[in-house]
Amino acid sequence: MSETKNEAIGKKIVVSLLEYVEMLVFALAIVVVIFMFFFRLCEVSGDSMNNTLVNKEKLIVSNVFYEPDNGDVVVFHQTGYLNEPVVKRVIAVGGETVDIDFSTMQITVTDKDGKVRVLDEPYAFYDKEGNTELRYFNNPTDFSFPCTVPQGYLFVLGDNRYNSLDSRYKEVGFVDTRRILGKVVFRVYPFDKIGIVN
Repeated sequence: MSETKNEAIGKKIVVSLLEYVEMLVFALAIVVVIFMFFFRLCEVSGDSMNNTLVNKEKLIVSNVFYEPDNGDVVVFHQTGYLNEPVVKRVIAVGGETVDIDFSTMQITVTDKDGKVRVLDEPYAFYDKEGNTELRYFNNPTDFSFPCTVPQGYLFVLGDNRYNSLDSRYKEVGFVDTRRILGKVVFRVYPFDKIGIVN
């Protein structure tokens, strides 16, 4: 009689464990689906976004109902010269005109309605000492300014303005919005800097 009681208890434990494992697998499957379709994990490569983002930091990017907007930090895939995901900041969207004063590094954006705004950029970082690419010191000649961003494209810059290969140069140029992987929403690594990215 005691053996059958023990067997019943053993079966209950096994059933409970199987239910627990089933719930765990289901929960993991949901997390995987959410990350596959709504979020993605990206890594910062290089110093072009210093000091906002630094090399090797891990980011969560979302493209759910996302429409690129001025000031957003985005990840895009650029074919050709940079055949990898790239992190930059949106300065202007399609139809807007960008002008850069290279003596003061002041940026002016004129929208489609002719409204002019001078960008206030507390995130912009100017470090000539830490710059290893001398070409970034000089006024870029790949594009003349002011320039108008074509519809369906973005003008992007790295926050580290003296050390960023971005829309000022033909290797990147205007970024096709179809290549946008999403907006950077959260930093997950390093752990002491976990939080929302602005």
